[in-house]
Amino acid sequence: MRILVTGGAGFIGSHFVRTTRGASVTVLDRLTYAADPANLQGVPHDFVEGDVCDAGLLAEVVPGHDLVVHFAAESHVDRSIRGSAEFVRTNVLGTEALMRACLEAGVPRVVHVSTDEVYGTIDTGSWTEESPLAPRSPYAASKAGSDMIAAAYAITHGLPVSITRCGNNYGPRQFPEKVIPLFVTNLLEGAKVPLYGDGGNVRDWIHVDDHCRAIRLVAEHGVPGEVYNVAGTAELTNLELTERLLTAVGAGWEMVERVPDRKGHDRRYSLDDAKLRALGYRPLTSFGTGLAETVRWYEDNPSWWKPKRAR
Repeated sequence: MRILVTGGAGFIGSHFVRTTRGASVTVLDRLTYAADPANLQGVPHDFVEGDVCDAGLLAEVVPGHDLVVHFAAESHVDRSIRGSAEFVRTNVLGTEALMRACLEAGVPRVVHVSTDEVYGTIDTGSWTEESPLAPRSPYAASKAGSDMIAAAYAITHGLPVSITRCGNNYGPRQFPEKVIPLFVTNLLEGAKVPLYGDGGNVRDWIHVDDHCRAIRLVAEHGVPGEVYNVAGTAELTNLELTERLLTAVGAGWEMVERVPDRKGHDRRYSLDDAKLRALGYRPLTSFGTGLAETVRWYEDNPSWWKPKRAR
């Protein structure tokens, strides 16, 4: 089996590649600030440096693959608030270019990896796959646009693409702009951690290994044209998450700095993943175990994250 992984040098994409067995894997990655070829060190794969928006390159790379898994995306909300053009370009136009290339190449299976943020914010209950899209940040809007492009290719052209929507990922090798590695690396260097607003925003946390297993399951057994939510194992307020991180590194609340809330900050995310569980999915990594292992990895690998802190 031949698999093409876009964004395969990033956090989630590289974990997918590292844990894929019995397949020939090609990675396509533009190597932006959040990607690192070292994430794939020692893993058999073919690497193509390039832009998912490059239709000419895609026409050369995509044909011959049995599965395309589309991770490539700009993904940091704060960066999207400061400037959204690159998010629209990569997430929307890049997805369109890739879907067209897959269609023209006759790829038999495509998985488009998305986010729970496309649903917006929810006070109570959990979103199902039928919940309306109501994105509230430029990042979320660009991902919602990419989802609709993928869905349109399934409906209009019959492209065998499924969409996955997942909560907040965590684990080793996550770029230290995201909250868990940011807080951990700050604390390891004796710096304070910035806590937005009142800290009451709720996120649903999933270990990257569970997410990647869910993607494989959808690739193997999901219905083309369908969306599958991938829920996590812990819904926590940012305050609760901060407390756990402080405890994990032996720090106190004096290391927390309250900062003004993010613009348009979504209050709560929550996914219903009954549809995925009907395919046989179950998360395997508890949040307590996964968080402890993640903190330990950052403690043991400063040479990986220290050069990235200034980017």
